[in-house]
Amino acid sequence: MIIRTVHVDTEAGQELVRKLRDRFSFADNDCRNAVTEILDRVRREGDAAVAAYGARFDAPGMTVEKLRVTEDEFVRAEAGADDDFRRTLSFAAGRIRAFHEREMEDSWLLTRDDGTVTGRLVRPVDSAGLYVPGGQGGSTPLVSSVLMNGIPAAIAGVGRRVMATPPDREGNISPALLLAAREVGITEVYKAGSAWAIGAFAFGTQSIPAVDVIVGPGNQFVTEAKRQVMGRVRIDMIAGPSEVLIVADEEADPAFVAADMLAQAEHDPQALALLVTTSEALAAQVVVELENQVAQLDRRDIARTSLEKRGAVLVVADVGQAIELANEIAIEHLELQVREPWQWLARVRHAGAVFLGPYTPEAAGDYVAGPNHVLPTMGTARISSALGVETFLKKSSIISYSRQALINDAEHIQRLAALEGLTAHGRSVAVRVEKSRG
Repeated sequence: MIIRTVHVDTEAGQELVRKLRDRFSFADNDCRNAVTEILDRVRREGDAAVAAYGARFDAPGMTVEKLRVTEDEFVRAEAGADDDFRRTLSFAAGRIRAFHEREMEDSWLLTRDDGTVTGRLVRPVDSAGLYVPGGQGGSTPLVSSVLMNGIPAAIAGVGRRVMATPPDREGNISPALLLAAREVGITEVYKAGSAWAIGAFAFGTQSIPAVDVIVGPGNQFVTEAKRQVMGRVRIDMIAGPSEVLIVADEEADPAFVAADMLAQAEHDPQALALLVTTSEALAAQVVVELENQVAQLDRRDIARTSLEKRGAVLVVADVGQAIELANEIAIEHLELQVREPWQWLARVRHAGAVFLGPYTPEAAGDYVAGPNHVLPTMGTARISSALGVETFLKKSSIISYSRQALINDAEHIQRLAALEGLTAHGRSVAVRVEKSRG
């Protein structure tokens, strides 16, 4: 059987739900230790370490001098660009820009009658590092990652945006990635991958600048490296394998449901594809469709492994129970393939992104719908949000007191300071009040 089917109210169903709720995981000890060693070496040796790791794992001929993509490489990418790809790149970028422009926050001020002014100052970070995975040795360039990370940073107003991506065996970067970088205004691209690229972003090297924010997906070594440098820099999130949960009733098309489950399953053997349905008949039909459709995929072995090891079809009593189960699981991608999906949206509390109706495949959100596809996984949709413009913004509080305003508030400030045993705090108010009255 390509995927297991269980009733939620059975003992097996409850055990599966418990495991799905508690699916957050950390890297194993071997990965953690390897990443710690890599980061330490990059911090100490800089470019030499980055080039050495690149030569060992990606491009045997990598040297320090070859780390940065040259202008000639950008020119060659432009010259060889396919017109159809250019149109699609521009189309996708336009959609993503239009959506994220609505996210931009403004500074604001609040005034009181006594002359007090408080507020919030919204400013971008100075620099951001965008990590883009290699994509099977450069053969499947992840253009969408460049757009989804680079466009919000540009809208936020980040002054310096730098990209790192692993080269192929010959030391080249896919022209498609370079075109995408230019599309979002990035001209500084480095041939570095995995944990050493994250280390370079966090600590800086002789060639690669340290940045304030690091974003972008990656394998377990990239994720663990981001976790270890978090705090020194801001990161987008700790991400796990891609996920989808489809809530479907008896009116759902089993071919659509199966296709969307496979769209997640083909990412990674650890990807999570779930169907929660009110219909036993649909559940059986989807299993048949999965068997039929998986054979047509280029990545059929990956998709089959994912479904067999991690996928599940869960049968529930009604759509309300399905929505509550989805909230407990807090999935990355939630699809509502049910009658009147908009009526159920208000019941959704925890999901990275919600896709409504039979003609809204998750793949549309990956590429051209507009919202960001960098989303919380492993249940973290309970506490976190999609990457957006705010990822690259920071906020400073603004406070300005008039003389009368401080006199008015002095008693309360001094009382709280005294309660906390901070006499100098209270005194800093008292000296001003005394002088203003003297």
